[in-house]
Amino acid sequence: MTPTPTPTPTPTTATATATATQRTAERTGARTAEAGDVITGARERIDALDDRIIGLIQERMAVSTVIQEARIASGGRRVNLSREMEILGHYREALGRPGTALAMTLLELCRGKV
Repeated sequence: MTPTPTPTPTPTTATATATATQRTAERTGARTAEAGDVITGARERIDALDDRIIGLIQERMAVSTVIQEARIASGGRRVNLSREMEILGHYREALGRPGTALAMTLLELCRGKV
């Protein structure tokens, strides 16, 4: 029995593979198709997480509006600084110093128009 020769890639197949690898590298920074697949999958997960985070922030903004309206209607101030300090501390403890900046941005979003 004669062994079946292994087909050598045609220039067209090799070129297509090289082009696909180059596109993957440009999109992901990966140098292999396997790494590109991992990065692409992880990025899809990050995009889904970002969508959930944005939804939660929007929900938090709505709840903050309810609190502010109730506080103002009762004769109080729109912003409770001691509560904001608690929130800043919570984020700092959980995420370190960058957490403080994140909390400040979140509080700014939730305060509404000043």
